[in-house]
Amino acid sequence: MQTTTANKIALAVLFTLTGTMALGVFANAVFAPAKMEKPGYELPGGAAPAAATAAVPAAAPAPEVSLAALLAKADPAKGQADAKACEACHTFDKGGAAKVGPPLYGVVGRPVASVAGFSYSDGLKALGGDWTYEQINKWITKPSALVQGTKMSFPGEPDAQKRADILAYLHTLSDNPVPFPSPAAAATPAPAASATPAATSAPAATATPAPAAAATPAAAAPASPQPTPSPTSTP
Repeated sequence: MQTTTANKIALAVLFTLTGTMALGVFANAVFAPAKMEKPGYELPGGAAPAAATAAVPAAAPAPEVSLAALLAKADPAKGQADAKACEACHTFDKGGAAKVGPPLYGVVGRPVASVAGFSYSDGLKALGGDWTYEQINKWITKPSALVQGTKMSFPGEPDAQKRADILAYLHTLSDNPVPFPSPAAAATPAPAASATPAATSAPAATATPAPAAAATPAAAAPASPQPTPSPTSTP
């Protein structure tokens, strides 16, 4: 009796599950959603086609400002503040002694590697010339780029206006300050050469019509002889 009841329960559960599965298959067949050809949806405001996008020209680089123009507006006070970091190796006092680097009082216009008793690198000795504003500007931009094997560990100052301010401060450290280079005068465009008018072509020679050749009358063809009548036959 218990076995029969258990079988009935098991069959009931089996039929229920089978019916549920059949109902699901039937529902999917009837209400199956349409499959999209391309997954996803187009969103408004998408990127314009590449062909329709106009090519944007690259911005032209800003023209480089000359050192003379930078020195004309340089501030020695700012240069003194920017040069504070140099005091670890240099002295700016008149008659100051050499430290890690040579003294910088009166450096503008002084021959390169000329402080007596200071041990300069071979590359700096070979550089030669004087410390002009242009040469100092190159030097403090990146010392290792100007002199290979320099002992100066300063990496350089990339800001052109800061370098000009430092040069303006060095300008004040002299008994006879070297004048700044004058800014180059604005190039005056040369007047355009006036177009030379094309040489007037000589008037074409008037063609004198050749006199018409008098028509020579054609020679009269000789009259063809009249045919002689054949003699009439006698009957």
